[in-house]
Amino acid sequence: MHVAIGLVVLVASAAALAALARRFGVSEPLVLTLSGVAASYLPFVPEIHPDPEIILLGLLPPLLYTAAIRTSLVDFRANVRTIVLLSVGLVLFSTFAVAAVVWWLLPVPFAVAVALGAVVAPPDAVAATAVARRIGMPRRIVAILESESLFNDATALVALRTAIAASAGTLSVWQAGGDFLLAAGGGAVVGIVVAYLLAMLRRRITDPVLDTTLSFLAPFAAYLPAEGIHASGVIAVVCCGMILGHGAPVWQSAASRISERINWRTIQFILESSVFVIIGLQVRAIVEGAWSSGLDHRTLVSAAITVLAVTMLARPLWVFPSTLLSRRFGRADDVPLTHLVVVSWAGMRGVVTLAAVLLLPEDTPQLPVLKLLALVVVAGTLLLQGTSLPWLMRWLRLRGPSRAEDALQKANLLQQSTAAGLAALDAAITPDTPPAVVEMLRDRVTWKTNAAWERLGRAESELATPTAEYRRLRLEMLRAERETVLRVRDSGVVDYEILQHVMARLDLEESMIDRFDEAEEGRLEPLAGPVAEDNCAHLCAAPLVCEPTGADECAECVAEGLVWVHLRMCLSCEHIACCDSSPGNHATKHYASSGHPVMRSVEPGEAWRWCYVDELLG
Repeated sequence: MHVAIGLVVLVASAAALAALARRFGVSEPLVLTLSGVAASYLPFVPEIHPDPEIILLGLLPPLLYTAAIRTSLVDFRANVRTIVLLSVGLVLFSTFAVAAVVWWLLPVPFAVAVALGAVVAPPDAVAATAVARRIGMPRRIVAILESESLFNDATALVALRTAIAASAGTLSVWQAGGDFLLAAGGGAVVGIVVAYLLAMLRRRITDPVLDTTLSFLAPFAAYLPAEGIHASGVIAVVCCGMILGHGAPVWQSAASRISERINWRTIQFILESSVFVIIGLQVRAIVEGAWSSGLDHRTLVSAAITVLAVTMLARPLWVFPSTLLSRRFGRADDVPLTHLVVVSWAGMRGVVTLAAVLLLPEDTPQLPVLKLLALVVVAGTLLLQGTSLPWLMRWLRLRGPSRAEDALQKANLLQQSTAAGLAALDAAITPDTPPAVVEMLRDRVTWKTNAAWERLGRAESELATPTAEYRRLRLEMLRAERETVLRVRDSGVVDYEILQHVMARLDLEESMIDRFDEAEEGRLEPLAGPVAEDNCAHLCAAPLVCEPTGADECAECVAEGLVWVHLRMCLSCEHIACCDSSPGNHATKHYASSGHPVMRSVEPGEAWRWCYVDELLG
């Protein structure tokens, strides 16, 4: 009962603190860790001594898996050299840099110093993702940090296992190298095999509940066999997750993907929040143990500060020289210098360091001191690097993803997919197909695309767009429908199972209304230049801008007594007409009658063009 109550209090407190941090826009890992530190000094809070096997087996695989399934395999391939330099080269460099300092400052064997170096070497995927999500880093930096954090754990844990074996005198240098290659290669093979076995099962499963259950088993199905053959379970989980995430649109049904996404986001939130509270709760016991270890207090403090400084400085000392050498030999990814500066500073530690330090044997010399050094590194990097990254981003004048550019790219992609869908519809029509069904399908898919383009219009306009009006009216209708169903339920005249089915249909339709975009409604930053250049002869030949021949209005709409939503201009004859969301749809009609291929937006702050012939954005 005490354990159950403790778990409930831990999860509830972690969730509340994370929500509070999000509310005020501060670092979640830092708030959670500091709250745990404060709680550890309360007299009624018991000491926390987590089992390292529970953390490595119960927390690490699902945390890595939920990050891996959201990692882009395409982005990973594009940055693979940088990621390898960070996840392997940097981890080994940091390990031996810290080991040299610890061996010099503390009375411990070199193998033990290497073990501590391996403990503090790997930055944490959880901390990197949390900070990146909060401050809005450029997506390429986030992709590099997340991919690095997934694979550097394997390098660090293998180095730790090797150092522990060396400290016991049971391992040679050649054996250490062989173990490292076996761990990396064996883990990758196990992860790939498990991923494709699970993919074969997923092709035959259509029930979202069964598919989500299979997803919950996936990280452990990859981790356990890999560890059983002394390979890297971390690499196995990461490889398995990245393959399954990349193939999900082919191997899973839409309902299964939605269910998996929601469930794993919930698990990720609970585990991430709880882990950082657990880190803080161990502070009191670790500090008291190190303080009473018999080591001179001045040496203890100087060692903690020095190890933290070396851990933080080792990253930029590796990133810039290794990248410059790679570029000199033509083997580096084309990563901008400003991005490298951010990558060199984003080295927050977290859950892996917490778990790894607990793997050190009880007879390890100066074990309480080593635990304190690991804790100082975790807390120090979260405090110093995690809080200074926003300032560094501003100083480098880097900005996160633009909402306006994202909206434009989303509209462009939806336009392409809609065109493919309409072409498939035309090919599938038979003589027996009712025209009303065809028209309904065309309206439905066109409405979806128009809704995306409407996000790019005037924010200050008092005229509600058709999509916004649809959301407002349909949500009002659904509210009335749900109230009616609930009154029928309370009367008891309809079977409960029937009521559940009807309520599920109403819930499904409400979830399909894009309420996330509705919550994000607001003024988008200007689109001051082309977002993407496409290989299109019409776009290359057309001018970027022309002076309109008439007033800033759709003349056809004025003549027909219609109200337009957004305005477009033909770049061949400067004719202004209304967009596809407008009732008149006069811009497209102008193209159909004139054959002029390129139009552009004339909305304030927008500078994108559209080719009707190739259906490409520029």
